[in-house]
Amino acid sequence: MIVGVIGGGQLARMMVPPAVELGIGIRVLAEVEGSSAAIAATVVGDYRDAATVLAFARGVDVVTFDHEHVPQAVLAALVEAGHAVHPGPDALAVAQDKLVMRERLGAIGAPVPDWAAVHDAAGLRAFLADHGGRAVVKTPRGGYDGKGVRVVRDAADAEDWFAAGGPLLVEELVDFRRELAQLVARRPSGQVRAWPLVETVQRDGVCAEVFAPAPQAGGLPAEAAALAGLIATELGVTGVLAVELFEDADGRLLVNELAMRPHNTGHWTIDGAVTSQFEQHLRAVLDLPLGDPSPTAPWSVMVNVLGGPAGATMPDRYRAALADRPEVKFHSYGKQPRPGRKVGHVTATGTELDDTVARARAAAGFFQD
Repeated sequence: MIVGVIGGGQLARMMVPPAVELGIGIRVLAEVEGSSAAIAATVVGDYRDAATVLAFARGVDVVTFDHEHVPQAVLAALVEAGHAVHPGPDALAVAQDKLVMRERLGAIGAPVPDWAAVHDAAGLRAFLADHGGRAVVKTPRGGYDGKGVRVVRDAADAEDWFAAGGPLLVEELVDFRRELAQLVARRPSGQVRAWPLVETVQRDGVCAEVFAPAPQAGGLPAEAAALAGLIATELGVTGVLAVELFEDADGRLLVNELAMRPHNTGHWTIDGAVTSQFEQHLRAVLDLPLGDPSPTAPWSVMVNVLGGPAGATMPDRYRAALADRPEVKFHSYGKQPRPGRKVGHVTATGTELDDTVARARAAAGFFQD
């Protein structure tokens, strides 16, 4: 069995170890030479070019993704040529366009913030007037890690985006207690397994820390798992699905975003779960029985390394970082440091949350200047 991954980022890179352990071949279509997943990059080419993608797919049994940006026309060409594609074009269409996402989530009864599609400044002004004078505006396509998202108080705040053409998504500014994430995996034959609900800490729109399981969650874990399972089933998602959530001031869950692939909020599973999200994704897209997602420790804390050590790489810091922290796991993405860039993460596990958080933060500090 050979899995082909489109995209050469860190998610493809982290699929390599479980593929080796399972005896599964893995090939990567990378965008550039020297990508994060260079160790498995058998082709370097443009994922937007149907001929390139079709040639890549002819050497694998199933096609999956490191990101959701492959054009629908290319996905359709894959399906028409008889290739197995997981997740499929219809599911990915929901992840690719935030307006489509909101429409489909509403249709299946998933709770979402109040929203509208606005085509001009007048529409945005009307939404602001109905929502206390503040709102969140998002570009429907292409935004991630805080890009393509703005808090606005006036229609002029989105004037440049309107000038670019096309509608924008505007949402109420949710008064939330915290942000959460629920990951599930679904096989084409329908089996669904869920990891514990986690709490995420965002800084400047980028995930900085993840606490697993989410502390003081009460009945939210069962609710979140059921909600994510519903979304995965109704949208026909295959592979890993990440559902990013708000817990609002009244303790209700609202869906913020979806990602149909392994996700940053699930990196803790590599070291803190019986089956990591990367192994589970491979199992799911091949329609193999799913593994146990149970945690292996009471607490796992993942801290992203953002930016990285100036003038150095993560391995340059290993001697100092590993000397007194044998229990902490370090994961380098093979990327050059750059302000705000995710160049790796660390994970600590333990029996006490505060101690586990402290150890993870201290370890990550060795890689940040």
